[in-house]
Amino acid sequence: MKIEQNLVIPGKLDYVRGDKPDVPCILCSIRDNDERVVRLEVGRTELMVISLNLFPYNPGHLLIFPLRHITDLRELSSDEVLETHRLLQVWMDILESSYGPRGFNIGYNMGVTSGASIEHLHCHIVPRHRNEIGVLEMVSGGTRVIVEDPNVTLDKLRKAWRTAENES
Repeated sequence: MKIEQNLVIPGKLDYVRGDKPDVPCILCSIRDNDERVVRLEVGRTELMVISLNLFPYNPGHLLIFPLRHITDLRELSSDEVLETHRLLQVWMDILESSYGPRGFNIGYNMGVTSGASIEHLHCHIVPRHRNEIGVLEMVSGGTRVIVEDPNVTLDKLRKAWRTAENES
């Protein structure tokens, strides 16, 4: 699936302020292939979905989330905890081979005060690079510029996921 070229994707600030698709849960809608949301799924297991972040910090910024709608890390079953950790390891390998990051930010935001804008538990995995702040960010007043078309990221990571799953 390609992101529609004529699709208007709101800015992150608009999104946080409430300019969102009219669905009960964005991640459940991604899980269910709902046409009302941008679906950037790169992989799925029996328990989890892996999706690109619609508003990435860097190319390859992923969300790993359970198929079940839960809001708290403590609600994960033992199998879901193990599957999340397994996927983090697999995706770190995929992202290293695809983008060559020097490190990763990995974590959960639970609750409004933590910065969570989605009430469905999800884990972020963000590839990080040395000297990320460049001339474009300085000139544009600190605005982060993403330099890879999301369609390219989606294709690249879906292929890498199929390869990784076939090898396991």
